[in-house]
Amino acid sequence: MSLRALRRAVALGLLLIFCLLRSWWMRLVGPDTLERRAQWNHSCAQMVIAALGIRLKITGTPPDRGLLVANHLSYLEVLIFGAALPCYLVSKAEIASWQFFGPLARAGGTLFVDRGSLASAEAVTREIAQRLKGPVPVLFFPEGTSSDGSKLLRFHSRLFTPAVEASIPVTAAAVRYVPDNGSAERNLCWFDDQEFLPHLWKLLGGPNFSAQIEFGEPRIYTNRRTAANETYAEIQAMREQGAQQAE
Repeated sequence: MSLRALRRAVALGLLLIFCLLRSWWMRLVGPDTLERRAQWNHSCAQMVIAALGIRLKITGTPPDRGLLVANHLSYLEVLIFGAALPCYLVSKAEIASWQFFGPLARAGGTLFVDRGSLASAEAVTREIAQRLKGPVPVLFFPEGTSSDGSKLLRFHSRLFTPAVEASIPVTAAAVRYVPDNGSAERNLCWFDDQEFLPHLWKLLGGPNFSAQIEFGEPRIYTNRRTAANETYAEIQAMREQGAQQAE
C-alpha cells in the first residue's frame, strides 16, 4: 500500500467532510443563493487541490460571466476549474448519486444532465439560460465525456443554445496536466471503462503535477454549431501550442 496515497486519501476524506459541514453551516448563517454556493465551491476546490499536491497555472483571464467551455480529461476538472474561478458546473447525472461527491456537487450548484435523455438536456438548457443572466459563469464540457487527451472528441452543440440565443459571451478554455516525473498526461486521464476508485487511488499515490488552464477571449456567436466548431478549433490550438512549449 502506498503511504503517499494513504496520506492523501485521509486528507481528502477529512477535507470533503469539512467542506460538506461548511456548506450546511453556510446555509444556516446566510441566504442560500447560487452565487454563495459558487464561492463556497471555489474556496473548497482550492483547499482540495493543495492537499492533493496539484499546482494550478492559469494563462489568460478567467471570465466573470457567460458560458465557459473546455476539453474534458478527468473528474479532476471539477476541482481544477472550481479552484480557478467561481462557476457552475454541468455534469453527468451519475455523479449526483456518488457518495460524498454527489452531495458536494449539489451544494456547489452543479447542474446534472442525463445525456441520453432529450427531456433532461432540454431542462438543463433552460436552467443554463436562467443562470447565464447572473454574474457567475456556467461551465460545461462539449465532448460529453472525458478522453485520454490524445485528441479532442467531437463537440456537441445543444448546450451552446442559451448563450447563442441571448448573445452572451462564450469563452473557450484548454486544460492540460503535466506530471512532475515527466510521465504522459494520459496517465492522469480518466477515460473508457476505468473504475473511479482504483483510478483515484492510483492518482493519490502518483507524482505531483501541474494543471494548466489557458483561457481564450470571450466571443459572441450567432449559431450554436459555429460556436461548437470554433471553440473546438480554439481549444485544440491552445493544447497543441502548450504541448510544443513544454517540449
